[in-house]
Amino acid sequence: MKLSLATLFFAAPAAAFAPSASFGVNSALKMSTEAEAATEKAFAKLPASVKPGVVTGQALKDLLEDAKEKGYAIPGVNIVGTNSINACMEAAAKYGGPIMVTFSKGGGQFIAGKAADNTDDAASIAGCIAGALHVRQVAELYGVPVVLHTDHCQKAWLPWIDGLLAAGEKYYEQHGEPLFSSHMLDLSEESLEENIGICKEYMEKFAKLDMLLEFELGVTGGEEDGVDNTDVDSSRLYTQPEEVFYAYEQLSQVPNAMFTCAASFGNVHGVYAPGNVDLQPVILHNTQAYIKEKLGNDVDKNMFFVFHGGSGSSVEDIKYAIEAGVIKMNIDTDTQWAYWDGVRGYEAENHDYLQGQIGNPDGDDKPNKKYYDPRMMLRAGEESMAARLVKAAEDLNCVNVLN
Repeated sequence: MKLSLATLFFAAPAAAFAPSASFGVNSALKMSTEAEAATEKAFAKLPASVKPGVVTGQALKDLLEDAKEKGYAIPGVNIVGTNSINACMEAAAKYGGPIMVTFSKGGGQFIAGKAADNTDDAASIAGCIAGALHVRQVAELYGVPVVLHTDHCQKAWLPWIDGLLAAGEKYYEQHGEPLFSSHMLDLSEESLEENIGICKEYMEKFAKLDMLLEFELGVTGGEEDGVDNTDVDSSRLYTQPEEVFYAYEQLSQVPNAMFTCAASFGNVHGVYAPGNVDLQPVILHNTQAYIKEKLGNDVDKNMFFVFHGGSGSSVEDIKYAIEAGVIKMNIDTDTQWAYWDGVRGYEAENHDYLQGQIGNPDGDDKPNKKYYDPRMMLRAGEESMAARLVKAAEDLNCVNVLN
């Protein structure tokens, strides 16, 4: 079972999300343009700020608030190239909801090419940027909102995020919005104080670009894309509400801060036989109650949670987590299998046409080019992955939430 990090989106006062005066002319122009555009809704069921294409800043906040209020969660999918990226957006168009396209450090390197020079994370940075630009170029053609996100970044990997942040700053100067919607920092191996201290430093940088920060408390077990926690002490798989509130207080001190917290509740990357993972989504409910008490308000769900990694999750666990305010569930292992299963099925169906360039059951001199054209098997993978994501969206109540 590949299960989650509960991600908590802390709802700060509206003023905390307003662009500061230091953002300058670009932000002023952007705000003027957005004010005019906001009068026209692109999606009947979503806030006016949410448009087809990449959503950032206030539009992202509005989208997450809509998900929490209406009780659906957005699929967050790890990708490794344009084929898996396109499968995500194809699926979103089919199920009628938003999608989160998630880049990992290894995924970025793969996009750039495994033979490319990755000194100082050059290929990982370039690949993520190239993938993000691809999404920005074609997302509107699919007619859905897309969140551009990056996955686990350990302390040793911070130069990777620094490179992406530098690209985001340049993009912001040119377009008035960041390249990515959000980045995740996974400093859970450090002390709580160091973890949140570093996150606060980055939150200050992100806030100036209207970006959301996701951070991790506790540890997600298992292994995924270079992050190996298979031997971690089981006690670290469960985050305490007090730790979450400490992080909330610290990061809330940053003007214009938007952040989510990946709080572990027994999560393990990968797919395991039933009974091998002791998942405790009740931690999400307990944390909501604790934060409500500490804040002294009458809001039952002050924060937005996320399953950070949800492959193999039971529908019952998913529904129960959504009741606690889950607004995004990450998926990787299940979509990896779905993509491969599509390719496997294509080969099995057309096996006799894939044994040589010439010669098949239709004749010894018949060409097979249309069968071994790489686009054929890649498309089969895309279709299978998209179908799996439609099923995930159904489990997440994310079907027909646009119109």
